[in-house]
Amino acid sequence: MLTATMGHGMTGIVGSGAMTGIEMALWDIKGKALGTPVWNLLGGKMRDRIRLYAHADTPERARVLVDRGFDALKTGGVHHTVETVDAIRREIGTETDLMVDVHGPPWLTTKDAIALGRALEPYRLLFYEDPTAPENVDSIARVADAVHIPIAAGERHSHLYGVRELIEREIIDVVQPDTGRAGGLSQMKKIAAMAEAHYVMIAPHDGSLGPVAEMAAVHLLATVPNFLILEHLEDDVPQRYEVMTGQPQIERGHIVVPDTPGLGVDIVEEAIARYPSAGNVVSPDASYDYQYVAARPRRAHWLNGGRDDTPVFRAGHVF
Repeated sequence: MLTATMGHGMTGIVGSGAMTGIEMALWDIKGKALGTPVWNLLGGKMRDRIRLYAHADTPERARVLVDRGFDALKTGGVHHTVETVDAIRREIGTETDLMVDVHGPPWLTTKDAIALGRALEPYRLLFYEDPTAPENVDSIARVADAVHIPIAAGERHSHLYGVRELIEREIIDVVQPDTGRAGGLSQMKKIAAMAEAHYVMIAPHDGSLGPVAEMAAVHLLATVPNFLILEHLEDDVPQRYEVMTGQPQIERGHIVVPDTPGLGVDIVEEAIARYPSAGNVVSPDASYDYQYVAARPRRAHWLNGGRDDTPVFRAGHVF
């Protein structure tokens, strides 16, 4: 059961997500009642555009996104990670920021996360995300001490208290609260303020969110000084453009901060009803033994480029 709920984090964020939705709606209602954007209610904006990064798993996809104007991309997983990063970096050059997210699976040991991070150092990453599972803070700290890449984490934590130790101990360089489950924009504003005091940047997670939560993040990030970048799902599912009116205006890899009241969007209830949630729990696969990477006999070849005997994880567990 713990493995199945890994994508949510094991620290209470499901209930926090419910509170987040209510609080987000209240900000929208208040902004529309007062005829002002949410960013104005949060203290006023200091930028008109929000820098985005998109996802690429192949050099070909990376090229498409760069040609569209994105100057930051993320790839991930623990399968052929170094080879993928190398191929993408060769395709797009060094002028585009590149990030790696290994999703902190509970079967990836700290030493393996360190080994992978060190292998990624030559590629000048913007950050190395979730190198280990979030429940053991000291494990993330060991990776941060051993790897010369900025460390990012926080998407699987809820509220200010969930990321407090990561920030106060300066374990991470980038905090990534999820706009759909961090506890609301008020909590994220507090997280950003705490992070600022420790020279930590904020780059909210958006990899499992719908378009309304993305626009809520845009309003928040327009108001905080230590904003780094926002995750964006480009071309993920067509219903993203059906369930909401007031689509984001994207220009050269940036979302333009809207000036319309509230969040600047309205949900289309009929469209939402056509796409009920299928959940975000992955049932264990009986064909997979769930051993740690370090326990597998072919670990010695894991980081060797071009080999076919890299440990293979089942769909749903390598993301």
